[in-house]
Amino acid sequence: MGVTAFPNPTSYPQGPGGIVKSRQGESDWVGMAVGGAFLAGGLLLLSGRKKAALLVTASAMALTLVDQKETVREWWNTMPGYLDDAQRLLDRAAVTIEDLAAKRDKLRSMFNR
Repeated sequence: MGVTAFPNPTSYPQGPGGIVKSRQGESDWVGMAVGGAFLAGGLLLLSGRKKAALLVTASAMALTLVDQKETVREWWNTMPGYLDDAQRLLDRAAVTIEDLAAKRDKLRSMFNR
Protein backbone atom coordinates (compact mmCIF):
# COMPACT_ATOMS: atom_id res chain seq x y z
CA MET A 1 0.00 0.00 0.00
CA GLY A 2 2.90 2.34 0.62
CA VAL A 3 1.31 4.27 3.50
CA THR A 4 3.31 2.49 6.21
CA ALA A 5 6.66 0.76 5.91
CA PHE A 6 6.78 -2.36 8.03
CA PRO A 7 10.09 -3.16 9.73
CA ASN A 8 11.89 -6.24 8.46
CA PRO A 9 13.15 -8.72 11.07
CA THR A 10 16.73 -9.82 10.54
CA SER A 11 15.65 -13.47 10.25
CA TYR A 12 13.21 -12.73 7.41
CA PRO A 13 14.83 -13.47 4.05
CA GLN A 14 14.57 -10.65 1.57
CA GLY A 15 13.70 -11.77 -1.89
CA PRO A 16 11.21 -11.06 -4.63
CA GLY A 17 8.42 -11.02 -2.02
CA GLY A 18 10.14 -8.32 0.06
CA ILE A 19 8.84 -4.85 0.69
CA VAL A 20 9.08 -2.70 -2.41
CA LYS A 21 9.32 1.02 -1.80
CA SER A 22 7.57 3.27 -4.26
CA ARG A 23 9.76 5.30 -6.56
CA GLN A 24 10.22 9.03 -6.03
CA GLY A 25 7.77 11.14 -7.99
CA GLU A 26 5.40 8.22 -8.59
CA SER A 27 2.02 8.60 -6.91
CA ASP A 28 0.50 5.67 -5.05
CA TRP A 29 -3.07 6.09 -6.29
CA VAL A 30 -4.34 2.89 -4.72
CA GLY A 31 -2.90 3.90 -1.36
CA MET A 32 -4.50 7.32 -1.60
CA ALA A 33 -7.86 5.77 -2.55
CA VAL A 34 -7.67 3.35 0.37
CA GLY A 35 -6.74 6.12 2.79
CA GLY A 36 -9.56 8.30 1.52
CA ALA A 37 -12.05 5.47 1.78
CA PHE A 38 -11.00 4.69 5.36
CA LEU A 39 -11.27 8.39 6.22
CA ALA A 40 -14.72 8.61 4.62
CA GLY A 41 -15.80 5.46 6.48
CA GLY A 42 -14.65 6.96 9.77
CA LEU A 43 -16.47 10.22 9.10
CA LEU A 44 -19.64 8.32 8.17
CA LEU A 45 -19.37 6.32 11.38
CA LEU A 46 -18.95 9.50 13.44
CA SER A 47 -21.98 11.04 11.74
CA GLY A 48 -24.11 8.01 12.72
CA ARG A 49 -24.47 6.36 9.31
CA LYS A 50 -23.27 2.93 10.38
CA LYS A 51 -24.36 0.91 7.34
CA ALA A 52 -22.78 3.32 4.88
CA ALA A 53 -19.60 3.45 7.00
CA LEU A 54 -19.39 -0.34 7.00
CA LEU A 55 -19.84 -0.48 3.23
CA VAL A 56 -17.18 2.16 2.53
CA THR A 57 -14.71 0.61 4.98
CA ALA A 58 -15.29 -2.85 3.47
CA SER A 59 -14.53 -1.45 0.02
CA ALA A 60 -11.32 0.11 1.37
CA MET A 61 -10.32 -3.25 2.81
CA ALA A 62 -11.05 -4.95 -0.52
CA LEU A 63 -8.83 -2.40 -2.31
CA THR A 64 -6.07 -3.08 0.21
CA LEU A 65 -6.33 -6.83 -0.37
CA VAL A 66 -6.19 -6.36 -4.14
CA ASP A 67 -3.13 -4.14 -3.82
CA GLN A 68 -1.29 -6.50 -1.46
CA LYS A 69 -1.72 -9.81 -3.29
CA GLU A 70 1.66 -11.25 -2.30
CA THR A 71 1.18 -10.45 1.38
CA VAL A 72 -2.29 -11.99 1.38
CA ARG A 73 -0.91 -15.08 -0.35
CA GLU A 74 1.84 -15.44 2.30
CA TRP A 75 -0.68 -15.04 5.12
CA TRP A 76 -3.00 -17.56 3.49
CA ASN A 77 -0.18 -20.10 3.26
CA THR A 78 0.97 -19.60 6.88
CA MET A 79 -2.54 -19.56 8.37
CA PRO A 80 -2.85 -23.40 8.73
CA GLY A 81 0.26 -23.45 10.93
CA TYR A 82 -1.18 -20.78 13.20
CA LEU A 83 -4.50 -22.61 13.37
CA ASP A 84 -2.72 -25.84 14.33
CA ASP A 85 -0.84 -24.00 17.09
CA ALA A 86 -4.09 -22.49 18.38
CA GLN A 87 -5.76 -25.90 18.32
CA ARG A 88 -2.91 -27.43 20.35
CA LEU A 89 -3.17 -24.58 22.86
CA LEU A 90 -6.93 -25.06 23.20
CA ASP A 91 -6.48 -28.82 23.62
CA ARG A 92 -3.94 -28.26 26.42
CA ALA A 93 -6.29 -25.77 28.07
CA ALA A 94 -9.16 -28.29 27.91
CA VAL A 95 -7.00 -30.99 29.50
CA THR A 96 -5.93 -28.57 32.24
CA ILE A 97 -9.53 -27.56 32.94
CA GLU A 98 -10.62 -31.21 33.12
CA ASP A 99 -7.74 -31.91 35.52
CA LEU A 100 -8.71 -28.97 37.72
CA ALA A 101 -12.35 -30.10 37.74
CA ALA A 102 -11.30 -33.59 38.84
CA LYS A 103 -9.15 -32.14 41.63
CA ARG A 104 -12.02 -29.85 42.69
CA ASP A 105 -14.37 -32.81 42.93
CA LYS A 106 -11.80 -34.74 44.95
CA LEU A 107 -11.36 -31.81 47.38
CA ARG A 108 -15.13 -31.42 47.75
CA SER A 109 -15.54 -35.09 48.55
CA MET A 110 -12.76 -34.83 51.17
CA PHE A 111 -14.34 -31.82 52.89
CA ASN A 112 -17.92 -33.15 52.77
CA ARG A 113 -17.11 -36.24 54.85
